Amino acid sequence: MEPLAYVLPKNAPSVIFESEHHEHMNLYIKYMVSLRCKMLVKEELHKLGMDDVTVELGVVEIQDDITMDQREALRNSLAKSGLELLDDKRNILVEKIKNVIVELIHHAEDLPNVNDSEYISKKLGYDYTYLSNTFSEVKGMTIQKFIILNKIEKAKEMLLYDEDNLTEIAYKLNYSSVAHLSNQFKKITGFTPSFFKNMKLKRVRNLEDL
Repeated sequence: MEPLAYVLPKNAPSVIFESEHHEHMNLYIKYMVSLRCKMLVKEELHKLGMDDVTVELGVVEIQDDITMDQREALRNSLAKSGLELLDDKRNILVEKIKNVIVELIHHAEDLPNVNDSEYISKKLGYDYTYLSNTFSEVKGMTIQKFIILNKIEKAKEMLLYDEDNLTEIAYKLNYSSVAHLSNQFKKITGFTPSFFKNMKLKRVRNLEDL
């Protein structure tokens, strides 16, 4: 799914069409992080007469050519739903990094016990230093910070499902210890995991009693 690696200068031209082996073209879409988004994108492409497509998180693989008019029509229709068709290569690369992390943390059944930087670098086919520098320059935060934020969001979700205890959650999210997870959780949310869970469950029960 991924194109050949490129090294991009800061002032590179913004409009691109990425193709692989001249057989298909990839479009990259920002904020596309759920099944609902994928369905919406597919529907908008169908309206433009483009049905031979593969839609994944953040990326659409198109078998046929797309005209500039179709591209602009898609851009406008997606914008109405809060999605953004990306043109700039640096933003596209950052979106790829984000999608790899989101897919890994939120959609994989089990997180592989591997080094994050090695995993991302291998997945995208770029040197990690280049990925890290590009991400930090575009997003204003490090890749590691983005990973932590997503792990804490996943931990919050797992706490509320009440299917795993904190030890199991720490293990599934590849934390070295419960204390490590708890410290990061409090640093990000301002609450301990147990306080957060009790607070949310109490709020749900109060709503049910109304």
